[in-house]
Amino acid sequence: MEKFIQYLEDAQKKIKAIDHMLYVTYPLVRDNRLLLKVLNESKIAIANCINAILQYEYLYKKIKLYKDTKSNLQTFINKCSPRCNITKEEIKLILDLFELIEKHKTSPFEFSKGDRIFILSETMKQESVSLEKTKQFLILSKDILKKTQNYLKSSF
Repeated sequence: MEKFIQYLEDAQKKIKAIDHMLYVTYPLVRDNRLLLKVLNESKIAIANCINAILQYEYLYKKIKLYKDTKSNLQTFINKCSPRCNITKEEIKLILDLFELIEKHKTSPFEFSKGDRIFILSETMKQESVSLEKTKQFLILSKDILKKTQNYLKSSF
């Protein structure tokens, strides 16, 4: 099986799981840490979509891949995203999500207050995660998956 197909299937499974977590599990348990899990899984799903597109483009010699993930992300943003009809706003949201997850991973301290989770940086600058923000990133994940599927289907 081609690598890009595997990435696409993995993204579909992740999005189905995070949709269930957010709309079924979260209302029952009301644990805000679940929001961080949904964000992390959304990032993985979007990364799988990006990797599927990059692998497909590389397979058909449209782009060159690098060992550095940042270079590959720039290749995706500059060359692949226009072909897949991924807008600048969606790219900005993707980068925001990746940055938020990176802040979460490097954060020395996080706390929950009300229906939000606050992530503090080394300099005590705070970033908040709410249910609405999490839903926005889930919708973004679904949109990117649809555009990836449409692009790959139209190319066959």
